[in-house]
Amino acid sequence: MSTPLTCDAELDASGLNCPLPLLKAKMALNGLASGAVLKIIATDAGSQRDLRTFAKLAGHSLLHETAEAGTYTYWLRKA
Repeated sequence: MSTPLTCDAELDASGLNCPLPLLKAKMALNGLASGAVLKIIATDAGSQRDLRTFAKLAGHSLLHETAEAGTYTYWLRKA
């Protein structure tokens, strides 16, 4: 399977329950430059709602997301 987008950093939050994927994503974004893309992999279905809302409120761009066999993958561009 090809990755639709390139990323500057990757966060594997598999196995973590809400709100840990979101908190770890926030921490990872803090270490990235503006415009950098963070790829986030999560297994918590709640991460869909959390990351969409977080991106909107914080001004980040949710470039792409996939949901496949209980694994959710997001590409988030830092504002």
